[in-house]
Amino acid sequence: MIHIDADVKFDTKVLTDVAESLEPFATEMFKQRQGRWMAVVEFGHVERTEPGPDEDKNPTVKLRVTAIEVAGDEVSRGRLRGLQREMYDRRTSGGTLFEGTDSDVA
Repeated sequence: MIHIDADVKFDTKVLTDVAESLEPFATEMFKQRQGRWMAVVEFGHVERTEPGPDEDKNPTVKLRVTAIEVAGDEVSRGRLRGLQREMYDRRTSGGTLFEGTDSDVA
C-alpha cells in the first residue's frame, strides 16, 4: 500500500441540496455559538494538487460536502454517537481485540 501524506482542505461552496438539508437547523445553529450537531455527511473530491519535484509541500486534496442529514432528535443523535464511537474504535484499534470483529458497520 502506498502512503501519501496529503493535506486535506474543505471547499467552502455549499451545494443547494446541502443548504436545503441545513435550513431547518439554521436558526438554532445561529443562536448556539458553541453548539454541536450530529450528522451523516458525504464528501466529494473537488481537486487535488501535487507539488512539483523541487517544492517542499505536501500534496493537497480538497473535499466538498455533497450530502448531509442532521440528526433532528435525541434518538437519532444517540444512534449516530454510538456509530461514531464504533467507527473510532475500529479506526484506532490496530492490533487490539477489535481487529477483525464482525459488525453491522461496513
